[in-house]
Amino acid sequence: MNQARKELFERSKIWVVYTLSILYIVLNTYLVRRELYYGMLIPVGIVLLYLYIFRLDIILLLIAFFTPLAINLTDLEFGFGISVPTEPLMFGVLVLFVLKLIYEKTFDRTMLKHPLTIIIILQLLWLLITSLTSQLPIVSLKFLLARLWFVIPFYFLAIYLFRKVNNIKSFLWLYTIPLIGVIVYTTYNHYLWGFDEQAGHWVMYPFYNDHTAYGAILTLFIPVFVGFTFSRIYSRFVRVFCLVVLMMLVLALILSFSRAAWVSLAFAFFVYLIVLLKIKFKWIVITLFILGGIFYLFQGEIWDKLERNKQGTSANFIEHVQSISNISTDASNLERINRWQSAFRMFNERPVFGFGPGTYQFEYGPYQRSMEKTKISTDFGDRGNAHSEYIGPLAESGFIGAIFVIIILICTVVTGFRVYRKAQTREIKVISLSVMLGLITYFFHGTMNNFLDSDKASVPFWGFIAILVAMDLYFTNGQSAENQETGVTGKQ
Repeated sequence: MNQARKELFERSKIWVVYTLSILYIVLNTYLVRRELYYGMLIPVGIVLLYLYIFRLDIILLLIAFFTPLAINLTDLEFGFGISVPTEPLMFGVLVLFVLKLIYEKTFDRTMLKHPLTIIIILQLLWLLITSLTSQLPIVSLKFLLARLWFVIPFYFLAIYLFRKVNNIKSFLWLYTIPLIGVIVYTTYNHYLWGFDEQAGHWVMYPFYNDHTAYGAILTLFIPVFVGFTFSRIYSRFVRVFCLVVLMMLVLALILSFSRAAWVSLAFAFFVYLIVLLKIKFKWIVITLFILGGIFYLFQGEIWDKLERNKQGTSANFIEHVQSISNISTDASNLERINRWQSAFRMFNERPVFGFGPGTYQFEYGPYQRSMEKTKISTDFGDRGNAHSEYIGPLAESGFIGAIFVIIILICTVVTGFRVYRKAQTREIKVISLSVMLGLITYFFHGTMNNFLDSDKASVPFWGFIAILVAMDLYFTNGQSAENQETGVTGKQ
């Protein structure tokens, strides 16, 4: 009897599938005849719904894959811009995360006790407070919402995902593979323009808005593939393949003509030498104090030397590097100084709460000085942000907001070094050091640009931090990642 009921149930499931399929075909045929093609997305929607409920880990990896290929749609209603398809997918993860918290009322306390988690939560709370005191509350609340749909999926949920080393490698590869596609597309466009330096500023469009954001992402991943290429724990085939990818990343970085990216990669190499030579922290601090003292004593001569540098940007590599220190005629450098000075003036006016998250680009115009403006400045001050991950928060969230950014930097580097020292396998050492050096390129790059309001940078940035935290929690204290519970990301 039970066997008969079971067979009847199985047959009924088949009939349900057939019935729903026929109904969909009829409905979609009708819609296509009316030149309405949205019906074709119904199967995609059903698959996504299934993945959101049962395999959220796959959703996170899909977002990582689509991020380099995402297109930013701007000038939408209410001045709202969105990157598709990634940001709608991340918003769905955010909603599901909130619903699970409300329904299950539990969260991993081990993760919550980690210093980086604590400071990130405090930073989000401060962003909420400064959004409520903002000059433009709607703009600030949209900024906060966007930050949440970056941080929730690729920090809080990604830590669960990265309890398995294979998921870490999947994340890195799934972001890199489409990035290679963008590199091929960009290099071909560059070839069509004769590898012209000026064309190098926009040939990556529409995948990246300009060469600086493109260069910043390339430098994030170059240390990772240096680690994969020169680590003997991987097979010869894997290392050769990683070498090819590394060469493509380096070539793309050179052709990006992004001076800040070049310098940030050089700084990461300097940090690697410190690790390699096992230089003690106290000597690093002493050296920094000495260099700071030298700069203070000879600042007049240093500034005079910089002001005499007239070298502009150039297709010649050496001349382009020399233009980094040109603060007398280089419009890009001078405009950065103009933005920074405007941000400092805004900070002086509102030092505690700032003007509100995301408001700098709408408010800095009146704080410019005519003598500091350049040929690329605007009277309305409507061309982008403060060009700094550290100075921008001063203007938008006050000195507390800037302090949170610096503490996140310090905690991340400390966590990276701790994981590298305590890692129980060679592979964890390689990945942790590579990821930490990738983050250091961005932390240094952040002195001259800021891109964390975009998915292109935020997904790998928060993902890399989540990798270090996951390793700190699950790979340095004798725990086996394979024995951890699956948590909110579903089956892994």
